[in-house]
Amino acid sequence: MKKILVIQTAFIGDAVLTLPMIEKLKEMENSSIIDVVSIPSTSEIFTASPFVNEVLLLEKRGKHKSIRGLRSFANDIKRRNYSRIYSPHRSFRTAIIIMLSGVRETFGFSNSSLKYVYKSIIEYNSSVHEVQRNFDLIGYKYSEDNWKILPKIKVSESAKFKVNDYFETNKITNGFVAVSPGSVWATKRYPIEYFIEVINSLVNEGKQVLLIGGDNDKEITLKIKENFEENVFNSAGLFSLIESIELIKHASLLITNDSAPTHLGMCADVKVLTLYCSTVPKFGFYPYNKLSGYLSVDDLYCKPCGIHGFDECPIKTFDCGKKLIPEIIIKRIKK
Repeated sequence: MKKILVIQTAFIGDAVLTLPMIEKLKEMENSSIIDVVSIPSTSEIFTASPFVNEVLLLEKRGKHKSIRGLRSFANDIKRRNYSRIYSPHRSFRTAIIIMLSGVRETFGFSNSSLKYVYKSIIEYNSSVHEVQRNFDLIGYKYSEDNWKILPKIKVSESAKFKVNDYFETNKITNGFVAVSPGSVWATKRYPIEYFIEVINSLVNEGKQVLLIGGDNDKEITLKIKENFEENVFNSAGLFSLIESIELIKHASLLITNDSAPTHLGMCADVKVLTLYCSTVPKFGFYPYNKLSGYLSVDDLYCKPCGIHGFDECPIKTFDCGKKLIPEIIIKRIKK
């Protein structure tokens, strides 16, 4: 039985968008087993995939941070006798692991660090979606219509029970609107005061609104929640990634910044409206499931200002967020 390794140690969204690739890889190599290298914060995603055999944790801020630790990790991979490695991740650290792994059949992108450590270098097409790029990496031939494969995950009964118990306790009914106002990068966050206007419009129409996010988003969600006495609920920090997917499944719509919840919403297969401030959809991380979409003010000379974003607007205007006024969002929601 062949053993295949996939290395993806990037952010949550990147991890989710690797799942369709792993599914197709399993379909193409049905007799093989597929393991994944991930970081601790995304391991839950790969563990929940029905196509992944084992998840190997790379603790790049912990015991694998040093050269010695990285060499030890690479030696562990070498002992496992993988026949092939695919690496959607393009970092220097990943290249070192590839180089030390002893695996002959290795596949990486043309814009990877130390790209020549890979035996097969695949052209990175910046004009298509990330899912399509990952399909290119494994040689899966897709058409214009059949690449939109939703990421698949398994949800445990305990996760379902926890979510249902939260709904019952707070008297939240199916069909609420989920709102994710956070992001690691400040220039990717839609203005809080605008979010409040959008949520107020929803509440006035009789909708329940559920604020979602991780521990790092609590400050933002609390600022929004304090503007509403009822029908707005704050669940930030209460649920894991897989539990959050189960939570989102019960929503009629998810409104989110260009961040991980966009892709969690696709896992849940609900309507997703992604708001782009400093980044743009053409980077290839937009929602592609049915009836989902995005909004972005693109007639700005300064946009995009970076691939990920910044802690503050480089030119101090933040027009990319401020010009995407709440009326535009509300109109799109109604449509």
